[in-house]
Amino acid sequence: MKISATCSGGFSGQPECYDIDTARIGNGKAIEELLQNLDFTPPPPAIGADMQRWEVVIDDGKAPRKVAFVDDGSTESAPWQLLISELRASA
Repeated sequence: MKISATCSGGFSGQPECYDIDTARIGNGKAIEELLQNLDFTPPPPAIGADMQRWEVVIDDGKAPRKVAFVDDGSTESAPWQLLISELRASA
């Protein structure tokens, strides 16, 4: 499974990007299991400035799925924030 996560915005405005192939990393199976439990309905839009905006694309070889969310610390975006943390740890 291939995962691409791209971030823009935030206080510093520094872009952040991860391209991960779960077959090539040690915690790949754990990330795949996490993705199976995620709801691909995007969280409600967040209001505010200087928040990181993420776009995540998952390609499992069938049909790519995409979700966009704002890392605002809300419970709605928490599962996606956990995925980003896993991707950061894998990079």
